[in-house]
Amino acid sequence: MHPERLQAFVLGTRDYGDTDRIVSLFTLEHGRIRSFARGARKSRKRFGAALEAFARIEVQVRLKEGLCGLTQAEIHSIYPRIRGDLNGIAHALYACELVEAISPEGHPLPRLYRLLSAYLDRLEATAADTAERRFFEINLLNILGYRPSLETCSRCDTPFGGTGALLSEGGELNCRFCAGSGRPVSAATLSLLLSCLATGTFGSIPFSAETTAQAGALLDQAIAAQVGRRLKSVDFLQQVS
Repeated sequence: MHPERLQAFVLGTRDYGDTDRIVSLFTLEHGRIRSFARGARKSRKRFGAALEAFARIEVQVRLKEGLCGLTQAEIHSIYPRIRGDLNGIAHALYACELVEAISPEGHPLPRLYRLLSAYLDRLEATAADTAERRFFEINLLNILGYRPSLETCSRCDTPFGGTGALLSEGGELNCRFCAGSGRPVSAATLSLLLSCLATGTFGSIPFSAETTAQAGALLDQAIAAQVGRRLKSVDFLQQVS
């Protein structure tokens, strides 16, 4: 099988044996794949800094089921500004771990690739911001078909209108008649999240402290329902924030 050249982000790595590494990549052409980098720990000449977390690279890979063979990697960007800021590192690692945890393996997702690229470019250009993390999350969930219903009650399909919704412990948004109790999510927050889906531009949707908190509670539950575990990078985010 001939090697194929792919555009990719490094989602994460783990050591294998004394000299090798298993690398999780998110590629434009094939989505998330796992690859085997022989000798990556023994010699930095072969891959250098190309296998650092959240690096954007061009790789040469022998594709196959299971572990692909990674034969070459060239750096497109290692995002030096992000790497000089602890908060930026935390947000970049979180974005990559989330993509790794929630995306299917071997399924091309060019919209998600572009979203991750735009988010890392934004983190490289400006200070990390919680509202923009939420912008990334709602668009990610929408691309994958996992986003909660922001327009109508998940039980009775009644439009929320100006009354907002109640967030249940299971992560559903329901009207006040169906839910009875739950964490309030205002109509303004729902409207802002819908606005996030109408633009691909980070920094274009203004979140207040209240709407950021409400959106965060909703998105945290929606992500937890799909991932099924707590991401390690969430603890790091909380520590540096």
